[in-house]
Amino acid sequence: MIKTTNNAFIKDRNSLHLRYLLIFLMISYLAFNPGNAHALMIEDIDGTERTLRIAGAKLAVSDNIDTNIASIKKAIDFAREEGADILLTPEGSLSGYTTDFDSKKAEEGLEEILEYARKAKIGLALGTCFYEADGKCYNQVRFYDKMGGLLGFHSKILLCGNHNDPDAGEINDFASSHLRTFEFEGVTIGGLICNDMWSNPMCTTLHDSHLSQQLSKMGAQVIFHAVNGGRDDSEWAVINWNFHASNLRMRASSGKIWIVTADNSYPENLNSSAPSGVLDPDGNWVCPTEHKGVQYFVYTIELTDSIEIITQ
Repeated sequence: MIKTTNNAFIKDRNSLHLRYLLIFLMISYLAFNPGNAHALMIEDIDGTERTLRIAGAKLAVSDNIDTNIASIKKAIDFAREEGADILLTPEGSLSGYTTDFDSKKAEEGLEEILEYARKAKIGLALGTCFYEADGKCYNQVRFYDKMGGLLGFHSKILLCGNHNDPDAGEINDFASSHLRTFEFEGVTIGGLICNDMWSNPMCTTLHDSHLSQQLSKMGAQVIFHAVNGGRDDSEWAVINWNFHASNLRMRASSGKIWIVTADNSYPENLNSSAPSGVLDPDGNWVCPTEHKGVQYFVYTIELTDSIEIITQ
């Protein structure tokens, strides 16, 4: 278990007052001297800070919904004990990674989990497959606020397929929806699922649309990435691990965005298919987990809002 945090809870009030004073003086100057500047920007001066304390769970995901519910509840307990705002779980962590599950049981299990998280005051970025009202099955990250209110869901876009057999792969089983962002505790967040992040060429028949970069341009500050990749003990498992690890770092850095990622840990005697933990906007691991077994992690992300003034 890894518990990592940073110190971002006390604001420098003097810096904040100075910031507002400078903004007031600049606006006053421009009001009386509009012709002296065609473009002026006040950049962040130790600006308004927000923190988001994020927990993640690298769970042993199965096709047994009851077992999965129990695992998710343990993760919620961890998040509550660590004072987290929101918990991320792996891809398919409730339903199992399949379209062949008892949808009614999954819906009942979801309600049970939401009530448990609501009592713990924990928001959720819950990985699960889910049949929506249109009768289609979506592979989702479902976002909930601390009171159990649904903020919306991201459904996997870069669904895996087979280059040699168009009828094979999840691309024929799951529906997709448009990329979007969500607001959680005043922070703009987004979700991606497994291959959405890295577009693995061995199983992607779709165009790499650089979804993490799109989310960054849409204003997302944090991406919640639910993973459930294939793994074994072959050389190719190592190659895939390295590909996934390098993509996470490069895409965090290129988008200047925080990434929180959690993989399935089953079977627990093997390394997961990808690293789990938290990456900062420079692409550095600030909170990595062990490669094998069930792991929990927690990290406090510091976010700063800059104020920009442009005059023409």
